[in-house]
Amino acid sequence: MSAVRVNYATGQLGKTIGARLVYGTDLLEGIEQLCAENKIEYATIISCFGSFQKSGFVYLVPNDASIIGVGYNDLVVKEGPIEFLQGTGVICKREGEYETHFHGTMCDQKGNIFGGHFIKGKNPVITVDLVLAEVTGMEFQRKFDSETGANQFYPVEKDATEPKRIEK
Repeated sequence: MSAVRVNYATGQLGKTIGARLVYGTDLLEGIEQLCAENKIEYATIISCFGSFQKSGFVYLVPNDASIIGVGYNDLVVKEGPIEFLQGTGVICKREGEYETHFHGTMCDQKGNIFGGHFIKGKNPVITVDLVLAEVTGMEFQRKFDSETGANQFYPVEKDATEPKRIEK
């Protein structure tokens, strides 16, 4: 059996918001503004799909200079129209500012499927339908992780300084 190592926190879901991001709105900027307007600090994306004018994203590639042997490629920009098949993510904070960690899949006009880690400011929508749920009782942070050499998801319960851990 392989080792099991998990960092985690427990909390609850709070208010749920259904929204449509309209033409020209950047996907991640729109999600973050929706959270700010509704006083939501941390959230999870329940459902997200639609279409983009264009899309900017990265994906993992081998990288010998990385601690773990992988890293992100250079920014890929696909011109649209692009069908946005589905996306998921967590609305986090890093140093007090929103930093949404979001991945999704898309297809071009020929049906070619692609996707990856979306970059803020690079995904103007044609239209996107979105349902998100507030997370309460815990914080979703993005922090530097020395094991991977990159910023990672760091969930901690409210008023805790470290996540709960499983190491078996």
